[in-house]
Amino acid sequence: MIEIEVEAEAWTGALPDAEAFVERAAQAALGTAEGDIVVLLTDDAAVRELNGRFRDKDKPTNVLSFPATENAFPHLGDIVLAYGVCATEAEAQGKTLADHLSHLVVHGVLHLLGRDHEDDAEAEEMEAEEREILAQIGVADPYLAEQD
Repeated sequence: MIEIEVEAEAWTGALPDAEAFVERAAQAALGTAEGDIVVLLTDDAAVRELNGRFRDKDKPTNVLSFPATENAFPHLGDIVLAYGVCATEAEAQGKTLADHLSHLVVHGVLHLLGRDHEDDAEAEEMEAEEREILAQIGVADPYLAEQD
């Protein structure tokens, strides 16, 4: 089950089908994995607070993933996205908000499934998996612009 909570109305104001994009991306990233996730669409202030409390970084970021402990199964964890950061990044990168949101949801779900990008090899593997999942749902390679 994928539970989506919209805390910041800016998400649905800018992207009326935000929940549908989250659902589609999360389902694609989960694949055959079993478990439940919660996705919170919120604002920069809420993400800044969480980032400070859990990562000692006093700034908002685009997406945070909070994997659940094994004994919480079937709950896999929570994903939190900041509207302002995501919208600004999408515009700066020449992407639609829908595509950027889809990418970040896939990225967050992969973290909940144990993927990481702490070193170059892990990052390349995770990015390749993201590209494959996003292609399945019709989202262009999010890293293409970085390669130019």
